Amino acid sequence: MRLRPARPEDASSLAALSIEVWLGTYLRHGINGFFADYVFAELTPHRMAEHLARDTESFIVSQNAEGIDGFIRISDGVKPPAGPGSAVEIATLYVQPRHQGRGLGQALLQAGLKHCADLGAARPWLTTNSENTPAIGFYQRMGFEITGRTHFHVQDEAYPNEVLTYRP
Repeated sequence: MRLRPARPEDASSLAALSIEVWLGTYLRHGINGFFADYVFAELTPHRMAEHLARDTESFIVSQNAEGIDGFIRISDGVKPPAGPGSAVEIATLYVQPRHQGRGLGQALLQAGLKHCADLGAARPWLTTNSENTPAIGFYQRMGFEITGRTHFHVQDEAYPNEVLTYRP
């Protein structure tokens, strides 16, 4: 495992990894047009390139011999929707399912927390789907606590998300 900052040419790999993890995590009973349309609109190489180009966005990727198997995305200047926390969000932490359980998520999160500290954000925050108990448990083991609730919106639908804040 090698961690490195993401580069513009990583946009398509980041999009493909995002689609794989998002679909596998949230659509366990089949894919319908509603969510397929969301994925193809939001998790695209173009959108990833836009994020990579922003000064307020930072990506750290896990690179293996074949390619990227995980990444963390940090957004500066985003206040938590509920509860306390710094104005720095851990917007995404994705690891390919076949590479989970090897410490990649922990290594990416530790690198991301160091980056947050370098930004002066001692208490970064994140959200995760309220039904994603494995992710909630992982973040709690890594020093996060549930500090509120918000909703993830796709068109007119809203899905409950827990807000978790790091407690150093």
